[in-house]
Amino acid sequence: MSLSKRAQKYQDLLRQRGLDLTVVELPESTHTADDAAQALRCEKAQIVKSLVFRSVTTGAPVLVLASGPNRVNEDAVAAALGSDIAKADADFVKAETGYTIGGVPPLGHKQELSVFVDEDLLEFGETWAAAGTPRAVFKIPTKITDILPAHTVISVK
Repeated sequence: MSLSKRAQKYQDLLRQRGLDLTVVELPESTHTADDAAQALRCEKAQIVKSLVFRSVTTGAPVLVLASGPNRVNEDAVAAALGSDIAKADADFVKAETGYTIGGVPPLGHKQELSVFVDEDLLEFGETWAAAGTPRAVFKIPTKITDILPAHTVISVK
């Protein structure tokens, strides 16, 4: 089955980075963690939510990779970052990452981002993340931190 142009572009990026990971597109929406877990028949906690915030101090984007059921405690992220954060709107997310909300992957953005990884994701040897579109995902068969460039592991709850 062939991928959409956007999903194929992300697949190519993974390969260019030397990552042997496969993008799949699903007929069901994977826009939310509940949708993705149902479509992939996995635990909601195995879904990597890519949430973009903005540093109040610098205006720089901040990416939080959270386990599906977890709500992000913005104070905890701000403490780890050393700056208050604010939720990013759709235009900011697209401009800073190159992706729309619901399809933001954990890596391969337009620019370097401060990345914070929810420690709960490290409980799993296999997780699933967005691959550039709300219907495209890829399986990470190892700890998510194994595929990421610079990042910080924190408790986001």
